[in-house]
Amino acid sequence: MKKNYYNVIGLMSGTSLDGVDLSHIKFQLIDTKWTFEILESETISYSQDWIDQLKTAVDFSKTQLEKLNHDYTKLLASIISNFIEKHKIENLDAVCSHGHTILHQPQNGFTLQIGNLPEIATLTHQTVVCDFRVQDVKLGGQGAPLVPIGDRILFSDYDYCINLGGFSNISFEQNSKRIAFDISPVNTVLNFYANQLGLNYDDKGQISRTGKVNTNLLNELNALDFYQQTFPKSLGFEFVKETVLPLIESYSIAVEDKLYTFTEHVALQTALALDLFETRKDKKSRMLVTGGGAYNDFLIERIQSQLPEIKLVIPKSKILEFKEALIFALLGVLKLRGEINVLSSVTGAKADHSSGEIYFFT
Repeated sequence: MKKNYYNVIGLMSGTSLDGVDLSHIKFQLIDTKWTFEILESETISYSQDWIDQLKTAVDFSKTQLEKLNHDYTKLLASIISNFIEKHKIENLDAVCSHGHTILHQPQNGFTLQIGNLPEIATLTHQTVVCDFRVQDVKLGGQGAPLVPIGDRILFSDYDYCINLGGFSNISFEQNSKRIAFDISPVNTVLNFYANQLGLNYDDKGQISRTGKVNTNLLNELNALDFYQQTFPKSLGFEFVKETVLPLIESYSIAVEDKLYTFTEHVALQTALALDLFETRKDKKSRMLVTGGGAYNDFLIERIQSQLPEIKLVIPKSKILEFKEALIFALLGVLKLRGEINVLSSVTGAKADHSSGEIYFFT
């Protein structure tokens, strides 16, 4: 018999390398509707050594990746165990972990999220649900984005849900189907240029604001092949490393101008993504905005300028910062119940399915 109450931890590491997000969450199913309560939440920052490894792992050999996967699994296990001990969390049904994406090449039938090895259950002394993307790619899907089913189940009050993280992704309902896809890189690029100025990130977009748009660069960015593709589509760091950064670096302009131009590019692509579906007609819509980019005031202003008829809603910090950890916790719960947690309308897989691996601690 399926339970109606779950006590779980959700775990997420994004491409912006801010760290590992953890949330202790209680879910309850009441009359077919899921409710949630986010209890303790925390972001554990990476050491500089780990940041360097995760940034360069896209170029690792198979042997190097195997060692990285093993070491990262141990790191995640220690982070999970410390979080449980620190907050005195008991009687967990599962730890639901995304891991960290190193390679994402769905066009080649391949995606790799490290930290999802079976021994994580033994190391944490917990049931672990993880590795959510691989099965979808095997079924012909993009393996991303996976969050939209959580948007549908937990945040149906909003017309759109957008996450501004290392990449931006959006989801919404159209003709009774959930539509979702990656829009563009965001913090993977903005943080790269903030790093050149000795900063971890551009606080509130203050540096970007001082620059000016380079029209030629903006036009070239907007003309990239990815933006001409229809959904389902998703992005990996390979796109940033091999396509976006070389293009921007071909321009001898100030860092501030690169930041402003790329911010404008993100805002414009967000608007174009919605124009493609003609979803903005004749109503005042609401868009839930989460992810680190929601703290970038300048980016939010530029997106709002492109979408004047949509109300951008930035939630309280727990949802803003930990929404993805929350939703991967939900994906884990659905997997435990044997229920659909990935939508084919979003990823392009052959069918809706229940994805992920369950590792039991015995």
